[in-house]
Amino acid sequence: MMFKRTAILGAGSWGTALAVLWAKQGNDILLWGHNLERTEQLRATRENADYLPGVTLPEAIDVTSDISDCAGAELIVFVTPSTALRSIAEQLRPHVSKEAVLLSCTKGIEHGTGLRMTQVLGEVLPEHTLAVLSGPNLAVEVSRDRPTATVLGCEQTECAEELQQHLGSSLFRIYSSDETTGIELGGALKNVFALAAGCSDGFGLGDNSKAALVTRSLAEMLRLGTAMGGNPRTFYGLSGAGDLIATCFSQHSRNRRVGEQLGRGRTLEQIAARSHSVAEGVPTAKSAFECARRLNIETPIIDQVYSVVYEGKGPAQALQELLGRDQKAERT
Repeated sequence: MMFKRTAILGAGSWGTALAVLWAKQGNDILLWGHNLERTEQLRATRENADYLPGVTLPEAIDVTSDISDCAGAELIVFVTPSTALRSIAEQLRPHVSKEAVLLSCTKGIEHGTGLRMTQVLGEVLPEHTLAVLSGPNLAVEVSRDRPTATVLGCEQTECAEELQQHLGSSLFRIYSSDETTGIELGGALKNVFALAAGCSDGFGLGDNSKAALVTRSLAEMLRLGTAMGGNPRTFYGLSGAGDLIATCFSQHSRNRRVGEQLGRGRTLEQIAARSHSVAEGVPTAKSAFECARRLNIETPIIDQVYSVVYEGKGPAQALQELLGRDQKAERT
């Protein structure tokens, strides 16, 4: 396969970081954003001040708000909010080449259907090869050339290896896989647990409490993720344990920051009013809760996050209910 031109759909922090990373590697990049005013500003200033201030866009990056400009791209990368993925894919459908490979970097689960992001893309654009990329990849660090690793999954092994060679570098180390389910679920579910980890920080509970919470989050991710079809080994890798660690502990993590503010007594409305970024853990908490109920899987941490975000339960009460659960044998 020849990937002469790459279109990245989503001009937030992660989409911009990937554009900068791959443009520096010599790739021809088209960065699409839905907001005309923001894309014009981005084109003029060569800086995404709302999401990645201080990071200059290389000249190899073209910026557009016209999705038809993606028509000639051999690789289409989705970095949109999960709740917008289906509608954006439908907008793209009349313009995309049938030979284009679709790479999902969006982390979430669709409400109602419980579909993963590549499953959504498969419904809207069924003729295309689908791949997924996920891992402990904080946008600000990637954009500033900090070494990182990630995993790229595709059921077509040859395609996964070609994307690995095309997109990877010494600073962005890509591991390939022929599984997509576990990679996607690890990347999606960790955001819910990061909200809980942030609440722990907001309460000032300390490292012991947070380490216990993250460890039990991994067990819960494994329990639900395997019930949804993921390979158990995948959840111990970069997109499971690796992404969980980074997102729950990093000061750069949006989901952890939102959880911290919830723990300090702010409402989601107050938090959203002061942020340009989407905390994917919020919509994913609803989807994960729905999936767990449908599959009859025990998910105490997800349940409490859901109750805080969607049912108005106070974070302190949610914490007390988690701590008050019966003590039992450890199972992973």
